[in-house]
Amino acid sequence: MVPISDALNLMFSFGSFIVLLLGLVIAIVKLNQKNKPSLTTFN
Repeated sequence: MVPISDALNLMFSFGSFIVLLLGLVIAIVKLNQKNKPSLTTFN
């Protein structure tokens, strides 16, 4: 079995990585919206 502290540490780093990835995707979508006004599905 994996120690609980190690599992929590892994989950925390993985979660922060996913949050970072989501932030990048949202930033890219916003940049694309500025360049192409036709893509206004996401406000």
